[in-house]
Amino acid sequence: MQNIILNKEEIQHKTKRIAYQIYETFVDEKEVVLAGISSSGYVFANKIAEELQKISPIKITMCEVYINKTNPQDEIKTSITKAEYSNKGLVLIDDVLNSGTTLIYGVKHFLEVPLNKFKTAVLVDRNHKKYPVKADFKGISLSTSLQEHIQVVFEKDNMFVYLN
Repeated sequence: MQNIILNKEEIQHKTKRIAYQIYETFVDEKEVVLAGISSSGYVFANKIAEELQKISPIKITMCEVYINKTNPQDEIKTSITKAEYSNKGLVLIDDVLNSGTTLIYGVKHFLEVPLNKFKTAVLVDRNHKKYPVKADFKGISLSTSLQEHIQVVFEKDNMFVYLN
């Protein structure tokens, strides 16, 4: 059974709100790197970038972050070089914050270089964390049971979040 948590319009509204929060936080920066965790996190990062470009003169650089979710200690790769995000503002973005494992290893990776400002953003925060990591910007917080699973669907003509 699927319970729809967020529909397309709600996701668009939350994306726009997060874009405004990012703009307010990084208003003094000339450039911000939006680092989306591969697949859905990167799709979400691109949606935020679209909204940010409508409201802000800040240059946006996109970065896809490749993390092995089953073994996050493996080497993390990015679509841009360390020099391209060094000494800049950076937002690490994922679709769902479950245990915090993916986000905390992503944070660790980006802390290897100096950054002007570093924030995290997620569409859904599950409130079941193994690690002391939080999302600075979040679309929605949910207290779910450990057996429940949050799924984010980004399709060409439709997007929604459901619980099963």
